[in-house]
Amino acid sequence: MKPKNCFFNYRPMRLTLGLVAFAALSLTGCDKKPEVKSSPAPVEVNVVKVESQTVPVSTSFVAQVESSHQVDIVARVNGFLDKIKYQEGDVVKKGQTLFLMDQKPFIAQVEAARGALSNSQAQLWTAQANLNRVQPLAALDAASKSDLDNAIGSVKAAEAAVHTARARLEEAELNLSYTVIKSPVTGASGEAQVREGAFLTAGSGGYLSYVAQIDPAWVNFSISQNQLTKSREAVAAGQVIPPPNQEYGIDLELPGGEAYPYSGKLSFVDQSFNRETGTFLVRAELPNPEALLHPGMFVKATVTGANRPNTLVVPQRAVQQTSNGHVVFVVSAQGTAEVRPVSVGAWVGQDWIIEKGLNPGEQIITDGFQRVAPGMPVKVAAAASKPQESPSPEAAAPAATN
Repeated sequence: MKPKNCFFNYRPMRLTLGLVAFAALSLTGCDKKPEVKSSPAPVEVNVVKVESQTVPVSTSFVAQVESSHQVDIVARVNGFLDKIKYQEGDVVKKGQTLFLMDQKPFIAQVEAARGALSNSQAQLWTAQANLNRVQPLAALDAASKSDLDNAIGSVKAAEAAVHTARARLEEAELNLSYTVIKSPVTGASGEAQVREGAFLTAGSGGYLSYVAQIDPAWVNFSISQNQLTKSREAVAAGQVIPPPNQEYGIDLELPGGEAYPYSGKLSFVDQSFNRETGTFLVRAELPNPEALLHPGMFVKATVTGANRPNTLVVPQRAVQQTSNGHVVFVVSAQGTAEVRPVSVGAWVGQDWIIEKGLNPGEQIITDGFQRVAPGMPVKVAAAASKPQESPSPEAAAPAATN
């Protein structure tokens, strides 16, 4: 008997097992459900609710400090300058000695005038004594009328001489006092224009220096005709409300960038147009007790006091600059991010005035917009109305006054 061929018996079994495995895999694949793509998770963002509010507005200018009262120091008598008694550039007090002239010639003049006065007084005494003797005699007809007239005339002449001598003494003493040249005001001193030993001539030829009163200090700046026109139009349209009685305030920033610790107010607006500069002169007055402001110093002056009603502002960080202009991300009614083009105005501290593009009550994304795209769902983490604190750098200029 021939043995069975095991090869032929195994081969059909392998084929059968393969078909079963394939069928099982096919059935498994048919039972698998198609994948459903899930929606992206909302991105958490911080928002600010836009509200209409009244915003303080202001205008900044480059200004220059000026003395409120500058006095030229000049010699009032001729003579030699003996000493300079002050440190040039220092703040000097009213009545402080600045220059001292050689007093010896003037002291001599005072002594001579005193001697002349004493001599005149002696002559008056003699003339009066003679009149006292003649009058009784004239009453008894023991002295002639001519003798009486001469005695009276001598007394009057002596009195006039005394008066003249006394005036010359006062003049000599006054000239002596002029040799001590003092500051008439408290203020910043200027450079001495002469040196010790120089001969001084009274009057304009004897100019020595100046003292500039610095408390209060004046700050001058200019406003253009265009600014004036826009300011008046804004006030007329009700877009800007000026302060009561047009009393605008003034704040300063010193050259180093630090804020000046005292505020002032506008004190003068020139109504005459300067044809050379095309501007109007505006002046403010500020206290300067610590002498931080010096004549000629340039400062940044900010005029305050006006308000802008019904204004929309948003944080500057929420406004993005694109090639097509400024945009913000707004949370839509469907809870998605919406890109909104806006027209921006002036800065208000850390905020930006929005002229067009937003409506009161809308929510704008302030933080987290870097992770969102238009139409992407967002989750509001915080919503708050934006308080207004800082003044806007656009303003009703002071020249809005009529």
